[in-house]
Amino acid sequence: MAGIYLHIPFCRKLCSYCDFYHIISAADNSDYISAMISELTIRRDYLENEKVSTIYIGGGTPSLFSVRELDTLLNIINKLYTIEEGCEITIEMNPDDINPEYLSGLKKININRVSLGIQSWKDAHLKLLNRRHDSAGAEYALRETFKAGFDNVTIDLIYGIPGMSIKDWSSNLDFSFSFDIKHLSAYHLTFERGTVFWKMLEKGAIKEIDEDESTSLFNLLIEKSEKAGFIHYEISNFGKPGFFSRHNTNYWKQINYLGVGPSAHSFNGYSRQWNISDVKGYIKAINTGKPFFEREELDSRTRFNEYIMTSLRTMWGIDLENVEKLFEKEGYDYVVNLSGKFKDYGLMKKEGQFLILTNQGKMISDNIIAEFMMPSE
Repeated sequence: MAGIYLHIPFCRKLCSYCDFYHIISAADNSDYISAMISELTIRRDYLENEKVSTIYIGGGTPSLFSVRELDTLLNIINKLYTIEEGCEITIEMNPDDINPEYLSGLKKININRVSLGIQSWKDAHLKLLNRRHDSAGAEYALRETFKAGFDNVTIDLIYGIPGMSIKDWSSNLDFSFSFDIKHLSAYHLTFERGTVFWKMLEKGAIKEIDEDESTSLFNLLIEKSEKAGFIHYEISNFGKPGFFSRHNTNYWKQINYLGVGPSAHSFNGYSRQWNISDVKGYIKAINTGKPFFEREELDSRTRFNEYIMTSLRTMWGIDLENVEKLFEKEGYDYVVNLSGKFKDYGLMKKEGQFLILTNQGKMISDNIIAEFMMPSE
């Protein structure tokens, strides 16, 4: 099975923390949509006729596109690619864009999973994050999404926001779980270079929370999500049984996917491609037949490192049998020998043929993953 990612980079305003490629909304999307259609056509053989099991419309703010525009893109995909029955089709939405008519339209074009970027139920946090919506608007959006008949609904929350207390985070989680959401993505705020928050941090206008606070917030997240019946299946993702994000799980399991639009990435097992991060340049290159992406062939060590990096983030962990199959004795011995100290420290455990991070290990997952990276020859 394979996946397709459609990148809609347009936003109405800039969020303080965001470092994804995006631009302020265009007045007319027709040229952009035409370029995406051309890319879908040009690259129709990239997935080698594999069935497409997931389609993810991300951004930016995909909910700025009309139902008609989204339908145009989905129709082209259906014409050019073999779509699996029951394909998971997700759209990311800003609460401000939601109304009953729009939701009804999404249902009619077979979108069956909605991801709401709520981020916080506290107005002070939303203002600091420079979100378009307030908490009342977020609650309205979530209720209307359920009312429209969507049962596969996920929300995004951010923790570690400057000024956020344990009580704030606890309240955010409790209120989220009071709804019949099936999935939660919860991300610790990071200060990425070039963002508004990064500049505020440099000026001393805000400060990062300390490590002990981060640990407390993360532990509370795990505790409350488990009590609410969610499974912690990836560092930042929690799902009810049967409602894990199939699209993102495919990324972590290194299943092939095609990314369409500026800055979108594609992967076919042995190479990675990424489109240029420039809407105008992307459209011009597509229309003039010039290259619009860069490509990297992945050698054995790079593929090994990517396998370790994605596997350790999940509840499934590193499959030792798969490591031996894909990377032979060298890769197997490297993993087994290195894992010993992490098991001794209680940061990792072995269950059958799998090496999995403990909750304590998840807290410092980036450091552990970095140690597992095999150096270039």
